[in-house]
Amino acid sequence: MFNQSDIKQIEERGSSLHQVKQQIEHFKTGFPWMKIVGPATPERGIKVLSAEAVDKAVAYYRQAKIHGKSKFVPASGAASRMFKDMFAGLSSLEEGKDLPADAPGSKLAAKIKDFAFYTPEMFGEPVDSAAYRQDVLRKLLKEDGLGYGSKPKGVLKFHRYPQEVRTAIAEHLVEAQQYMRNADGSCNLTVTISPEHRELFEQAIGQIKESYEKRYGVRYNITFTYQDKATDTVAVDPENKPFRKADGSLLFRPAGHGALIYNLNKVQDELVSIKNIDNVAHEKLLPVTAEYKQVLMGVALELRDKIFAYLEALDKEPSVQLCNEIENFLDKQLCIQIPLAHSEQERVELLRAKLNRPIRVCGMVRNEGEPGGGPYIIAGKDGSTSLQILESVQINKADAGAAMAMSHATHFNPVDLVCCLLDYKGAHFNLLDYVDQEAGFISSKSYEGRELKALELPGLWNGAMSDWNTLFVEVPIETFNPVKVVLDLLRPAHQG
Repeated sequence: MFNQSDIKQIEERGSSLHQVKQQIEHFKTGFPWMKIVGPATPERGIKVLSAEAVDKAVAYYRQAKIHGKSKFVPASGAASRMFKDMFAGLSSLEEGKDLPADAPGSKLAAKIKDFAFYTPEMFGEPVDSAAYRQDVLRKLLKEDGLGYGSKPKGVLKFHRYPQEVRTAIAEHLVEAQQYMRNADGSCNLTVTISPEHRELFEQAIGQIKESYEKRYGVRYNITFTYQDKATDTVAVDPENKPFRKADGSLLFRPAGHGALIYNLNKVQDELVSIKNIDNVAHEKLLPVTAEYKQVLMGVALELRDKIFAYLEALDKEPSVQLCNEIENFLDKQLCIQIPLAHSEQERVELLRAKLNRPIRVCGMVRNEGEPGGGPYIIAGKDGSTSLQILESVQINKADAGAAMAMSHATHFNPVDLVCCLLDYKGAHFNLLDYVDQEAGFISSKSYEGRELKALELPGLWNGAMSDWNTLFVEVPIETFNPVKVVLDLLRPAHQG
């Protein structure tokens, strides 16, 4: 299956032949379905906080002792999917076919002045004509204009203000100073990017960093990190044989956001807030955004302190009464039910193992039709239950119980989470020890017109955090404002 040239190519990428063979085995066998106990809902699995509890969580965050905090922003990849409809519209116009009035390209051209990237010099005054629509789309997408079709989302102009226009990454800097300041006035950001986009990000940040630091009285420490090539996975053809490019070499593909667990593992701060690059809003919504980020952090830190206290108590005197209390806590707070132990010592060790893990608190939004992974209670391989975020591809729709759980789900995950990465003795968890390697994805893709199968590693907030202590908290829909397609920028959350 593999020749010496293949082995050299694999090893030069930092991978191994054994890993690649394991990946091909996954293509052949697939991944096991998750065993769903039920959806996480406000009745069990999702905390819905009262106004008093919200205030309490914010206050807890503000007084808690924290060994450093930072913002982690997944921002890899170009914005090509954001402009997919625009590329299709431009192609039609170039073929001499005008667009219907309700086509995405027509809507963009008609509303061009409402976008932050509009300038009269670039786009002129809107005109209802095919020629104008074609000109707008060409200038938006192509390199002789804005070149947005090949640039990363982070450097695109999202929002207009009276005195400035802000990119997505600029809004993350504004957010960071509002709720992620360290005691010394610094704000730490880790931004995952593609190497080819580094210069664009450095330019975008370089234009604002000094003025923002002066404006907000803050110091930004920004680290760019790349998805390691060693985490790329081999592609296969429909027969599960290694996919080969025209020159005979193997094709490797980025393994999805699950590969970012390696990047997160290098962050040394204790408290980390994770939010996608495109999920930012106009500053008018910053008060609610900042409040609920502090809520999630306060809940996470209170959970951390409760767990640390239990671990310290287990170290001192592991009584039956203490074990009963911990089991009740795990069940009521984290939906963790553990199997019966054969001895008290085994029970203590099982409880210790369940407590002494990384912590994540995830915001959950009531499902109003937006796409996103859902919160569920699942049964694990060790016989215990836990809270997990599952993508629809991880759920067996043919299973009546799983389908019923999906139909009764009330919330979805907007990728708005807070993590505590240190254990109760102050050591950094090795996050790679808490990944469920059986929670990956297989998807159908193409390369130069040829069909292939691609393998994604367990998602960052799915299988990559499978063995974490997890708590779900309801957050307002106003905190979730993703820009999946360019027309999303016309939504009220992105307009002044």
